[in-house]
Amino acid sequence: PWDAYEAEMEEIHHTQKKDAPSGTAITLAETIIKNSKKEKWTLEGASQKMLKIEAKRLDDVKGTHTVKYVSEIDSISMTHEAFTRDGFAKGAILAAEWLQDKKGIFTMKDVLGFSNSEL
Repeated sequence: PWDAYEAEMEEIHHTQKKDAPSGTAITLAETIIKNSKKEKWTLEGASQKMLKIEAKRLDDVKGTHTVKYVSEIDSISMTHEAFTRDGFAKGAILAAEWLQDKKGIFTMKDVLGFSNSEL
């Protein structure tokens, strides 16, 4: 069953990145928490109620995020690795164009047309 799996996260960025974990890692963690027995994320040790985000800063890494589910018999993982920063720039331009003539507070979910129930 699905509850036999423990969620794990790792995010890797360049050494000049100031925040840890990244906003993307936090968004992923919040989605996992919403759909699991985890209650909060932490940069410290994991527990049954705490999802640990391992935040690494390495030279010349554009951005890598891995979500892993581990059980006693196997593991399932998904990784996104950015090879350049072009995608981040395109996302920022897309968001800026979408924001034109709008007022309020928005997230990328709004820009991409996702409802809160979809993510």
